[in-house]
Parts: sequence; structure tokens; C-alpha cells
Amino acid sequence: MSVDEDLIRRIARAAAAAGGRALVVGGSVRDRVLGVPARGDLDIELFGLDEQAARRVLACFGEVLGVGRAFGVLRVKGLDVDFSLPRASSTGSGARGDLRLADPELAFEQAARRRDLTINAMALDPLRGEILDPLGGRADLQRCCLRAADAGLFAEDPLRGLRVARFAARFGMQPDAQLLALCRGLDLSALAPQRLFEEWRKLLLQPEHPGVALELLARTDLLRFFPALHALQGVAQDPRWHPEGDVWVHTVMVVNAAAALRRGDDSDAALMFAALCHDLGKPATTASDRERVRAPAHAAVGARLTREFLDGLCAPHALTQCVAALVRDHLAPAQFPAQRAGRGAYRRLARRLHAAGASIALLERVARADQLGRTTPDALAGRFAAGDEFLVQAALAQVGEQAPRDAVQGRHLIARGYAPGAGFAALLARCRAIQDQTGVDDPERILDLLDEG
Repeated sequence: MSVDEDLIRRIARAAAAAGGRALVVGGSVRDRVLGVPARGDLDIELFGLDEQAARRVLACFGEVLGVGRAFGVLRVKGLDVDFSLPRASSTGSGARGDLRLADPELAFEQAARRRDLTINAMALDPLRGEILDPLGGRADLQRCCLRAADAGLFAEDPLRGLRVARFAARFGMQPDAQLLALCRGLDLSALAPQRLFEEWRKLLLQPEHPGVALELLARTDLLRFFPALHALQGVAQDPRWHPEGDVWVHTVMVVNAAAALRRGDDSDAALMFAALCHDLGKPATTASDRERVRAPAHAAVGARLTREFLDGLCAPHALTQCVAALVRDHLAPAQFPAQRAGRGAYRRLARRLHAAGASIALLERVARADQLGRTTPDALAGRFAAGDEFLVQAALAQVGEQAPRDAVQGRHLIARGYAPGAGFAALLARCRAIQDQTGVDDPERILDLLDEG
């Protein structure tokens, strides 16, 4: 447990004194059994207490905050713990639900059946130090098997289909035949897009090999609820550059390659979503003849489809803009060195990326994942020489991590005798173009070149 265990025991004793029982539930118990650090907040379920009694117990430890009664969660200010009450009826939102539907007399085994998987249906009694495992979750962990906590209740929250894929990838576990059938029968169409986005974010960021989750989504036909991704299946690619197979096979490999390039910082989400979306434009642009399979302009089309995909998930606007820009320019790290692009091109690219919240360095990681997510000799050897050269040239252009700052400002134009007005923006744009093309960052020299032009 990441929260102070002595405090949790004191809360459990207070609950017991009030006639109830506090049990740590959910993923932290699973992770404890696995011997891995727990992620996220702690979940505690309070049995034998109604909402008011639960509030009185928790008030002894700080200000009690209700995170919306319909979400079935209470919190104590300053404590990273979600407190919930067991319920018997379904709300379609998973194990927790509306506090008004709580059943204080519900036994733990009954409450455990409301959870998604047996591995997430265990509990820890903080006072006795024992693990409660009525559904055999520990045995399933040992045999690397994912099973539904209750087949009859599993479909109450269709988001569980994505969660199953994530857990399969994160823990290297296989769903049993019944769980696969349950996932195939889920309907994700009515789920709130915000919930879908959050699950996609976890799916891409948590597992070491998130491509396993993608393959399971295809295997259970849940990919059909994401048409832009579903369309990648069966789209041919030129075997000279993509001997691994179709666009979907390549995308799965690219996502796995990108996962190995994560840095554990805020850039990882953009990297992973860009890896997922980088070839969304190929189904609409791919054409073949006797000699080649081509997908002209697929990057530009893919950028538009990426925005539509992420907007449909209600993703943060900044992330959507960043990922779309990365998809739009994901070919540049391979093309620029081949085309012997000048430093001005690197500076212009850096500005374009910066405007969307991206950078040259992040773009190169996306392109590296694209190149390594194949079965070409270079990919199998882990080589991306063009990307190496791209970074060298970007560094020489002084735009590796950031875009150039405009050397010429409005005040410089005024000092040079230009009158403020509607033409100022065009003049500043010309100065910016001179700066990018020449690399000169002295305002006076740039203005000299402007006057000469």
C-alpha cells in the first residue's frame, strides 16, 4: 500500500468500533500479491455502514469530500484513498456506484462479484493482515489466467473489454475462453468518450508491450468500435519496406517499439498515441500497381483522421494538436536526410511542431518507432541511421528540443522606421523566414537583409 499503513489500520479500527469493516480492495491488493508496487490511489470498501455512518467514521481523520454521490466515492481531504460502499444493484459503472444504492449488509463475496476480474476481486483486511479471496484470484494470478469475477454481471460495464486487453498486456496473462466470449459480446458504443480515452491512455502507457492489448482488441472484435483503427486491418503495404505484413500488423509493432522509447514523462502520451495513429491515412490513400504499393499523402490524411479519432474520445485539446502534428510530419526524420534538407527546413519544421506543442526530438522518437516496427534487416538490428542524422542536423540548426525564437519583434521594425499597421504581420513573417533560412539571429542583420530584399 502506498498510503501509510498505520493510518489505514486506524481507519479500519474506527470502522470496526462503529460496527463496520474496512477492507482494502482492487488493484493494490492484486499488486501486493504479485509483489509489485501499487499504482494510483488506494481503494477501501466500507462494509456494515450506511453513508452517514461512513461519513462520521471518516470525519475523525479529516474533512470528508463526496466526489459526487452518483460516483459512489468518499474521500478525506489530503488522503489518497477512495472510500466506497458495497452495492448489490448494477449502475453500469463497474464495482462502485451511487452511494444511495449502497447495501451495508452485503457480504464481501457478493460485493466481489461486482468487480471485473477475479484478480481484482481480492481484499486485504488491514487489522488481520489476511487476504480475502473468495473467487480464486490468487490462483488465477499464479496460472496467468484472466477470468470474469461473475459471468452474469461482467457486461454491466462494457469498458471492461478494454480493461481486459490492458491487463492481458500488463501482466502477461491470457483470458480464458469464457472471458473472450464475454468480451466479444460487449457493446462499447454507449460508453462516455472520456472513460474510453482514459482507458486508452492506460492501455498505451502501462504495459511493457501494449501491442498485446491491441491484438486482443482485434481478436475479440472490439476494434470495430474504433473504425479508424479497424480499417487498418488488411490494408496492403509494399513488402520491400514492410515485409511484416499489413498496416495493422505494422501498427501493433510500432506501438511496441514506441513503448521501448518512453521516458516516463509528459511526452509519453503523445508518443504512444502518435504511434497508434501514424498510419490512419493509409486505408484511404493506398493504391497498388504491378510494381509498388503506395499511399501518397497518407500523413496529411492521417493527421485529419487522428484529430477526429481523439476528438471522438474527448481527449485533451493540447494532446490532440500535438499528436496530429506528429502524425502529419512523421515521415520527415526519414525524408530530410535523404533529401539533404537545409537547416532552414529543420527550423521551419521545428516552428511548425512547436506551434502544436511538439518538438523535433519527439518527432524523431515517433519516426524511430515507425522504422523499428518492421521486419526489415535494419529494424531487426535496431538501426535507424536516417533518424540519427536527422538529430545531428537538427542540433546543428539549434532546434533539437525547441523552435527558434523570433529575433525581430515589432519594436525593431518601429526603430528601423516601419510604421505600425496591417502590414506588420507580413513583415515579421518575412523576418522569420530570413532567420530560418540563414540562421542569423541578430535583429539588425535580419532587418538589413529585409531591406536588401
